[in-house]
Amino acid sequence: MVALPEFCEGILHFDEAYTERFPEVAPWLQTPVLREGQTRLTDLTQPAAAFQTLLYADALRYLTLQITASKASGHPGGFASQAEAYAALVLLGHKNILTEVGHHAPGFYSAMFLDRSLEAMDIFTVQQLGDRFRELHGLLGHLSGYIPGILAPAGPLGQGQHFAMAAALLHPETLFPFTLGDGGLGEPYPMSSMIHFHEAYPGVTNFLPVLVWNGFSQEHHSMVATKTNEQMMAYWHGNGFEEVVLVDAKDFDDTGSENPYVDSTQFSLKQRLTFTQAVLQGVDEATRSALSGKLTVFILKQLKGAGAHALGAKSHNLYAKDTLAAPHMVAAMQRRALPVAAWALVRTNAERAGGGPAQEVAVTETVQPLPDLGELPLNAFLLGDKQVATTAMGALVAAVGEHDRTFVVTNADGNEASGIGNINQALKIRHPIADALYNQMPTGQVYEPLSEDACAGLAAGLALMGGRSLWCSYESFAINGLPIWQTVTQAMAELRRPTPSTICLFTAGALEQGRNGWTHQRPEIEAYLAAMQRNGNVYLLFPPDANTVQVCYEWALTTHNKGIAIVASKSPLPVRLTFDQGRQALQQGAIVLQELPGEKTVVLAVAGDMVLLPVLEAAERLQQEGIGTRVVSVVNPRRLYRPASVAWETCAEPDGEFLGNREFDELFAGDALLGVAGGPAAVLEPVLLRSRLPRDVVAWRRGETTASPDLLFQYNNLSPDKLADRAAALLL
Repeated sequence: MVALPEFCEGILHFDEAYTERFPEVAPWLQTPVLREGQTRLTDLTQPAAAFQTLLYADALRYLTLQITASKASGHPGGFASQAEAYAALVLLGHKNILTEVGHHAPGFYSAMFLDRSLEAMDIFTVQQLGDRFRELHGLLGHLSGYIPGILAPAGPLGQGQHFAMAAALLHPETLFPFTLGDGGLGEPYPMSSMIHFHEAYPGVTNFLPVLVWNGFSQEHHSMVATKTNEQMMAYWHGNGFEEVVLVDAKDFDDTGSENPYVDSTQFSLKQRLTFTQAVLQGVDEATRSALSGKLTVFILKQLKGAGAHALGAKSHNLYAKDTLAAPHMVAAMQRRALPVAAWALVRTNAERAGGGPAQEVAVTETVQPLPDLGELPLNAFLLGDKQVATTAMGALVAAVGEHDRTFVVTNADGNEASGIGNINQALKIRHPIADALYNQMPTGQVYEPLSEDACAGLAAGLALMGGRSLWCSYESFAINGLPIWQTVTQAMAELRRPTPSTICLFTAGALEQGRNGWTHQRPEIEAYLAAMQRNGNVYLLFPPDANTVQVCYEWALTTHNKGIAIVASKSPLPVRLTFDQGRQALQQGAIVLQELPGEKTVVLAVAGDMVLLPVLEAAERLQQEGIGTRVVSVVNPRRLYRPASVAWETCAEPDGEFLGNREFDELFAGDALLGVAGGPAAVLEPVLLRSRLPRDVVAWRRGETTASPDLLFQYNNLSPDKLADRAAALLL
């Protein structure tokens, strides 16, 4: 009788008749295939290699079933259909595995438990694994930055390749496989982003898509379910993949199934081993190919839910009826149950593979060393000068790239269009065609795919993986890249290590885009970011001029684990603050730009730069009516919240600096307050919440085609006359 390992406490089902049914496996249960000090399988032909890979796959399936059933919640089916591929990757020494499928979370948690990574979370037994699943400060329903050994978050489909490509760029000698579901393959982003990346970085092939081709999405057949193997391979070849390695479980089926997608766990043991051997060899071939400079994909074709409680899309999700005591769940776990001796083997192999637990060896478990940037070449413009803020920041961006050659700037619509052509001149657009006229070079540091998702994905992915980056976008288009940027910033809030903040420059706001119509006038992105500020690690900055934008970027470069969006104009506008004043505004959240006396005082709280033009003109008109004004530039609204409004204390790199009540009153005291925003009113929420004055807000309403910004101001009630009238009305 084999003693029960301590970590097995909580396992509900064992199969102690296993060797009676399969006596031939007894010798393979004696010794781990990975000996002490061995980090990967070298002899794939030994029978024990395939058998212990199979044991690992079934252990992952069993744990996935039990922990999801422990809460009658979660997603076991997708991971179960590719368990052999995951097991093969690990036993071949690869621990830097990512996924774009958040629904694979319970499978990844099972893997992190088996290699002892979760001991860093005080999870030592299967009982604790189930207890902490889907609980606060435990194992979240989808992957996050909180879990030891997990390289990247996963949730929305179509994101995983960005993390893998960013990691591959920073760590050229390491392989980064990532699982991609055939449901996710239907998204428009994964393939296009990989192909553009490959054109830009043809030598960076050390990322490996592992397509989980199981025939189903979440609730129905996948859109690629009808493709033949030849068609699927042609699809990848046609998109530039040099090596396509496909293993189809159907080729090993001895059950007589007529379905093109089959469940290998229903095969005879002999055929299960033959299938697993093929997966091992296929994964080995694919990983070697990717590391040798060939763009490669590994495809495992197996029915969704293989070895789970149900098959097809029905295996995707557990519901209230799917408890540990439910007969169908008990039967499913009993089918996947292993003998006690197998659990010890599986754990030993999992821990030794790759050189130790993922929590110790994954590249994201240590801080990425970065070159010192030295002193940035700030350019102090004279007050009153008209300067382009984005161009001023561009000079600093160029300096960062010259000091840090891993630094990447991304932009889908072109830097020159945003007044930051100086970035291209200094760092060059990365392009296979060298052309001095267009500032193109194959070694450039400016990445320009025509996709905001690809821009945000690579930039945010690089920051998450420990590198420096900058995502530049027209404000009106950035919305298409925000989902992955949000995923990363939320992950950074709970990350286990410091990493450079993910920084954005959003240019060409709606007020500058009058002649382009509503397609270029979508400042609602600011409302999205304004809401994110309550996360605790997101900052939406509105520098009013070319001096302040420089100190905003200077500060952003010194921060860690934050998402910082700088909104600046590409038009020449007056310089209103010195560097010291800009730093003060950044620190306290806002600063007084101008005060004009009068019998009563209206505070004009303004977020933006170009919108200051009609505001300052309105202040002059109000003074003519005997009404005083104080124009306050809201530069860093996150600092203006009350501390309790923001989840700052739960962030990995907490920032609890907020403007005190006395200081707030000094800025915003008066007889009435009018908030003014060239974008949505939401950016002024902290001011409007804290002020006790009669107050209102005038903000963006809707885009329209106009011949000038002035007409667009008028259309949105942001003209000087409209602002003055609204301010005066507050005093009645």
